[in-house]
Amino acid sequence: MSDPTIKGLGPAPTSYDGSPFRIAIVHARWNDTVIQALVQGCIAKLKSIGVKDSNIVVKSVPGSYELPFACQRLIEGGKTQSAKSASSMLSSTTNLLSLIDSVGSSTPKDATSPTQTKESQTSAGPSTAPFSAIIAIGCLLKGSTMHFEYICDAVTHGLMRVQLDSGTPVIFGVLTCMTEDQALERAGIGRKGDKGHNHGEDWALAAVEASAQVADWSKGQL
Repeated sequence: MSDPTIKGLGPAPTSYDGSPFRIAIVHARWNDTVIQALVQGCIAKLKSIGVKDSNIVVKSVPGSYELPFACQRLIEGGKTQSAKSASSMLSSTTNLLSLIDSVGSSTPKDATSPTQTKESQTSAGPSTAPFSAIIAIGCLLKGSTMHFEYICDAVTHGLMRVQLDSGTPVIFGVLTCMTEDQALERAGIGRKGDKGHNHGEDWALAAVEASAQVADWSKGQL
């Protein structure tokens, strides 16, 4: 039976290709049954819209409270990794003087055969580009104390601050549920008649859409 309410993510105005993007997923391990379903749904959807498996990085932290800090450090780590990779590629570039020295010989001593070039291209490893977006996944359940309210508020504001400070989209994938059944249904594994919908899929779509838009906006394509 379809849900007659207006809730849910509407279709994007255009289709986005995820192949150029590098996406990180940072998830809490608290309430692991729900978390694992959300993470798997997110990964499956990312792949279905073109994000390469090698460009999906998954990290975990103990709980949702640690998500903002982990996202911040992962974004910075991605930028550092990218800078180191660029520096390494620059230092390994073929020395043009060696090619000049080898003029007149049948094969330049630093030349690479077409076969070798093809092999090196196909054996390229995972991307070391900065992360295009981060998806923060957690699951908070209402208990008998104020702990739930404090964590929800801190995590929400923390993740917003990270994306505004870093300029990298941070997708809010933290469930804040009153009951276990609410959480299970939002992970697509409800134990009642309706299994619900896996919101990890929605967060994947949002990450790719945000990545594409930021890439365009940074080039002045509005």
